[in-house]
Amino acid sequence: MSIGLPTTPTARAALDVATRFCSPALLNHSVRSYLWGVAYANAHDVAFDDELYFVSAMLHDIGLTTPFDSHTVPFEEAGGHLAWAFGIAAGWPADRSARADEIIVRHMRKDVPATEDPESHLLQVATSWDVSGRRATEFPTALRAEVLEAYPRLDFGAQFVELFKDQTERKPGSAAAQATNGGIAARISANPLDH
Repeated sequence: MSIGLPTTPTARAALDVATRFCSPALLNHSVRSYLWGVAYANAHDVAFDDELYFVSAMLHDIGLTTPFDSHTVPFEEAGGHLAWAFGIAAGWPADRSARADEIIVRHMRKDVPATEDPESHLLQVATSWDVSGRRATEFPTALRAEVLEAYPRLDFGAQFVELFKDQTERKPGSAAAQATNGGIAARISANPLDH
């Protein structure tokens, strides 16, 4: 693959955490989100912190997993809290750990410009493409084939719809609920990555 995964000890640890706790489909989504973001950054000359972006991509949906699900806060906030704790445990300074938290929370919020926060912007672009097919023209056919061959979608779409339905039922004021009520299931079903 033309885009490799970072190999710093912290990056490898984040991948280990995601591998342990995410389903295969959710893990592949996390890795694809990193790869799509890097490809987009390269195409648009977006300078970003690769290790910080990778850790954030690996942990951005960990709050959807049973061990890290929170019954009191939205999944992205739970994931952000875990990313902060992960960063501190990895030896990151508090401000760098806080950035991972912020990136994960912001990926479910209003669009963030790359000039304001490149890592949040990349995670928003990458996850919205991988989940619901947004900005399809940004990702060439050859890149799609390469990424999907290495990290197939498995049953990601159906699994993600069910995870968001569960979040909606338990956390009706969350961004996941807004997405569900806004028709995300139909957009996931129409995602060109699945056709």
